[in-house]
Amino acid sequence: MSTGTVVAIVIALAVLLALVVMVSRLTMRRRRLRQRFGPEYDRAVETDGAGRRSAERELHAREQRHRALDIRELPPEARERYTMEWKSAEERFVDQPRQSVDDADHLVTRLMGDRGYPTDGYEQQVRDLSVEHANTLEHYRAAHEVNVRNQDGSATTEELRGAMVHYRTLFRELLGNQQRDTRYGAA
Repeated sequence: MSTGTVVAIVIALAVLLALVVMVSRLTMRRRRLRQRFGPEYDRAVETDGAGRRSAERELHAREQRHRALDIRELPPEARERYTMEWKSAEERFVDQPRQSVDDADHLVTRLMGDRGYPTDGYEQQVRDLSVEHANTLEHYRAAHEVNVRNQDGSATTEELRGAMVHYRTLFRELLGNQQRDTRYGAA
């Protein structure tokens, strides 16, 4: 074999190896993002018209933003206060379902703020929550959608009940309370 042939083979192997490493890294990153974001990964890919790579860049940017946030656990007395406020909102549901759902929305937003999540705007809240709470994000979206209709008076009582269940799921996860309560349906 000539020297030129050996050099060409070595270069081809180096390029091939570089491609394998690059594909392997992309695959590992994709797998990590899928594990971290769960259903939010698929949602981002489906709704981002620019494709999978663009959606993955967006999810990675969410991770970076999240790292810069000062997310903290609540002290026990704050957890207790929030728990009591939540129980009060649930108890009012029978007599004032519309007000109860609105209260639940405000309570979840306050809880997010006290935990260190920025609360300026629903869409940003969803992006920030998606990093650690991707599995309950659909609950938040569903509850928020009903609460928007609640504001104009078009949500039914059954939809409001469902919104309370959805808000409760996110509320518990943010609070760190994993007890089950089926008062308004399965949580």
